[in-house]
Amino acid sequence: QVQLVESGGGLVQAGGSLRLSCAASGRTFSSSAMGWFRQAPGKEREFVAAKGSSTYYSDSVKGRFTISRDYAKNTVYLQMNSLKPEDTAVYYCAARIGIGTYYYSASYDYWGQGTQVTVSS
Repeated sequence: QVQLVESGGGLVQAGGSLRLSCAASGRTFSSSAMGWFRQAPGKEREFVAAKGSSTYYSDSVKGRFTISRDYAKNTVYLQMNSLKPEDTAVYYCAARIGIGTYYYSASYDYWGQGTQVTVSS
């Protein structure tokens, strides 16, 4: 079992930065691939970034967002720079225990409750 709790969301102006944190509990964290997804109102949940043995980003955030992990703290981060209004969404942290496709939400086994990110223009 893995429990995930996100934090760090908020309201920021376009061009600003935020850092999201996802604190994980459970003994399988170190062996889990971790991902960030987001869902804007009226839209489907979409892949943002993932980190396992490799690191992946969606084209829309590549060069602006950075995913990182602190194994000692059982925490995964999403540093978001140069934020745009279109980045506004609820951001979710997810953990994948087994083999799966990093950008496919159904591949992930555990999810956090989400944290709201709002970018004003």
